[in-house]
Amino acid sequence: MVKSDVYSIETPALILTESKMINNIQRMLSVKEKYNVNVRPHFKTHKSIKIAKEQLKQGASGITVATATEAELLLENGVEDILVAFPLSDKKKIFRLLKWVPTAKVIFTIDSMDQALIIHEAAEELHKKAEVWIKVNCGLNRCGVEPGLEVYELAKETIDKTDLQLTGLYTHAGHSYGATRSQHIDEIAKFEAESIVQSAKICEERGISIRHRSVGSTPTFEKAAQYEGITEVRPGNAVFFDGIQVGLGVAQLEEVALTVLATVVSIKKDRCIIDAGSKALTTEKGAHGNESIKGFGQLLIDKPLYVSRVSEEHGVIEVTGDQIGNQISLNEKVNIIPNHACPVVNLFDYYYVMKEDGTIERMKVDGRGKSQ
Repeated sequence: MVKSDVYSIETPALILTESKMINNIQRMLSVKEKYNVNVRPHFKTHKSIKIAKEQLKQGASGITVATATEAELLLENGVEDILVAFPLSDKKKIFRLLKWVPTAKVIFTIDSMDQALIIHEAAEELHKKAEVWIKVNCGLNRCGVEPGLEVYELAKETIDKTDLQLTGLYTHAGHSYGATRSQHIDEIAKFEAESIVQSAKICEERGISIRHRSVGSTPTFEKAAQYEGITEVRPGNAVFFDGIQVGLGVAQLEEVALTVLATVVSIKKDRCIIDAGSKALTTEKGAHGNESIKGFGQLLIDKPLYVSRVSEEHGVIEVTGDQIGNQISLNEKVNIIPNHACPVVNLFDYYYVMKEDGTIERMKVDGRGKSQ
């Protein structure tokens, strides 16, 4: 840990303002008391053991992961309640995670009987009980069974397998990232919640108990949490927020905790170039076509400027002569709000954490590359 001098940091670098992150975690956890729901944040945004443990310390009930290797990393470091929010079908991965049961709680995703049978066979071989949740499609049209009777049909087949313990349903309204107005987010959140609540109701009317009813997505979690019958929310990006969330009106610019620090390396009459390109900012403009996103990141300077194009190591900012003279000079360091924080984090080995006492702490991105 060193005394703060952000401008001595070699660039491009990942900058995390700790106080903003803590405020965001508190905002995330505030729905717990407000709506009597559990909060299970997603690891894939921050990929940090330390941040995951801070979320648990603040009151999170467990952690959500996207991959088997993310789960193993957390299990090896003392996190004992994990939802794998991906329908694993590789028996080797399932075996590795089942070996942690019952010392730790590992919840598997199922979205077809063929895939559920693979988990069943692994559990049977290891003489384990595998806890499973059914993934429900609420409009993202990725993984998941359709709400209602299709959920019930899979649930009915699942409970016949004694090695599988069906305890919940969950969904993810990732298409909310493409919303064009606040009312649209409200509509998506309503259907997200209803797809789970109504599916659970159909199951329970037919004698199948559904204890956990979980929804996710940062744009919708605070809205979907309000619906009666929802027991859990799983925000991920809310730990940092980013350009997409600001564009959606979910967060204010001042709430964004994560930026990329870059250096101006060249100035021309109509553009300047920074040392942060696609290998620092990614080429994402929002995976679901959000129209509010401009360029590949916003510079935090007096007048809005955006990274207008990127190659691997170069970011190009198209500017006028007045903007160059007034705002940007050679070797100046600039902070950039990335469009989507989650893939950006996975491009760096370390965070530079700006602490309230004026010091900087370098913190490892523990889960970088844990994609298997």
